[in-house]
Amino acid sequence: MKTQLKKGTLDMCVLAALAAGDSYAYELVSILSRSMEVSEGTMYPLMRRLQAEAWVSTYLVESASGPSRKYYSLTAAGRQQLVLMQQEWQEFVADVNSVLQLAAGQTKGEAS
Repeated sequence: MKTQLKKGTLDMCVLAALAAGDSYAYELVSILSRSMEVSEGTMYPLMRRLQAEAWVSTYLVESASGPSRKYYSLTAAGRQQLVLMQQEWQEFVADVNSVLQLAAGQTKGEAS
């Protein structure tokens, strides 16, 4: 179940990380890996999809220690999408918590 939840929320998590500042893919993996398991193999296709949705834009930054890095930046459309995703997430969490509380109340009622 945790894997499916992560798949459904990873876009939102990446957009939220980018809302804090521009980043490159490996750095995003590092940031998200502090809280959840994420691999580079997952990140690159996700970033291409977010770019295709016009939620992120890219630019290159020269590196003194190697090749240029592709940085991702949240677009205005990406910021709007993040707000919508956060609202949907909060509604979903509230719905699930409501069901869990109802079920817990029924279990307590049965035990009496």
